Amino acid sequence: MLKKLNEIYDYIIIGSGFGGSVSALRLSQKGYKVLVIEKGQWWKSQDFPRTNWNLKKWFWLPSLRFFGFFKITFLKHVGILSGVGVGGGSLVYANTLPRPRSAFFKSGSWAEIQDWQSTLEPYYIIAEKMLGATLNSQLFDADLALKELAKQTKCEKGFESTNVGVFFGEPEQIVPDPYFEGKGPDREGCRYCGACMTGCRHNAKNSLDLNYLYLATNIGAEIIEKNIVTKIIPNSNTDGSDGYTVTFKNSFSFLPTKKHHVKSRGIVFSGGVLGTVRLLLNMKEKHLLKLSNKTGEDIRTNNESLIYVVSKDSSKDFSKGVAIGSIFPSDENSHIEPVRYGAGSNFWKLMGVPLTFGSNIFVRIGKLLFDFVRHPISWLRIYFTKKFSERSIILLFMQHLDSTVKFKKGLFNLTSHISTGIAPSAFIPEAKELAENASKIINGKPFVLCTEALTGIPTTAHILGGAVIGKTAKTGVIDENHKVFGYENMYVCDGSAVSANPGVNPSLTITAMTEMAMSKFPHKGT
Repeated sequence: MLKKLNEIYDYIIIGSGFGGSVSALRLSQKGYKVLVIEKGQWWKSQDFPRTNWNLKKWFWLPSLRFFGFFKITFLKHVGILSGVGVGGGSLVYANTLPRPRSAFFKSGSWAEIQDWQSTLEPYYIIAEKMLGATLNSQLFDADLALKELAKQTKCEKGFESTNVGVFFGEPEQIVPDPYFEGKGPDREGCRYCGACMTGCRHNAKNSLDLNYLYLATNIGAEIIEKNIVTKIIPNSNTDGSDGYTVTFKNSFSFLPTKKHHVKSRGIVFSGGVLGTVRLLLNMKEKHLLKLSNKTGEDIRTNNESLIYVVSKDSSKDFSKGVAIGSIFPSDENSHIEPVRYGAGSNFWKLMGVPLTFGSNIFVRIGKLLFDFVRHPISWLRIYFTKKFSERSIILLFMQHLDSTVKFKKGLFNLTSHISTGIAPSAFIPEAKELAENASKIINGKPFVLCTEALTGIPTTAHILGGAVIGKTAKTGVIDENHKVFGYENMYVCDGSAVSANPGVNPSLTITAMTEMAMSKFPHKGT
């Protein structure tokens, strides 16, 4: 049952991830009446699934009545992993908060506007404080394997523990809010169970519902869960200077459902690349005709590669620790991290095949068949082991090197097209070499998603861009303050606004960029 809404809001925020949560808090603190509309649902720690075998609680697949918080989207040029729910990607991310290298701030459509590294510095500090960023306190088997890999590749000096958004108190001991002078929720210390990405059941992960959104709702921000925005129409003035009418509907209903309409003086798009870019492209055809023609362009994959390495060694437990506990730069353009799922979260083995490279699908299938004939026991051991996550390290390889795709509106979904540079590829030679070296270290076998091996399409957990920053509407969708060109009181604050490849996990950067954008807003009435 939808609660009664105000006749008009100062700002409607579409999405509750890293951009939407920051916007909700900062606008509320400045006296604005804020409404957040979120497609997914609220999650409490006890509601998260114990493992990713509980597909109905883990996967977001409404057509099958799965209303979890983890979504996979396959397009022609990329597979995308994303989060759904109040707190957005923070529910499913690996709570890792690194800063990008200097090259990130000097490339892409925003590069010539200002010195972004110095501009964003104070906002990175704020973001780190709000997200509880702290150095990972312990290294476990997966981290020690990465450290050995760094040593063997002569990168040991760059190996370090990650900054993570985790409360390292005493396990199983509940304490009053340690972050916001008692204004936040009670917390419990990390148990190092490795289950961060299937939802923290122990109240240790600093997801957005425990910081920004928690504080925002305590000072008046409203959040509507289980609803999706379908339309945004400027009122009498086409530039939105007299506000907008927002239409939304239930996102959990299988049947056509009643649409609701609410007015707002301003809009903040924060639905992530898939949500924001899709909605902008839909609206550009009829209702937001002044949107830049750059809408949907300059989309980046962070040049990622995700490779499982599955060990034969039963004495190690690679599921122990936080989701990502360590990192090192493998060269001047790249970083690599070991990612883990908690014990029992073995779903991914159903979608995996041994790592294979090749110029086309027929070559790759031939190599897979040949590999199976040569090593049938190794293959079968992977699929039949009950301790897949305990035996596995996911190597996350990321680069800040630039290549882009563009999204367009398709008949039923977004479609992807090559934009600039070479097409994103699942086959990055540097990643393959690192995975093979890691396999020798842990006595394992490299393993990738079958979608990558068969189609050559890479999978990314960090899709970025599509509504990038530019000097004008010819080079970007938004200006340096995240305001949409051509419209009043309309902003984009999420991964869509990230205008270059950071080459590291981008959540901290999205938070810092939004903190900067929100700092430009005056207090209401001034």
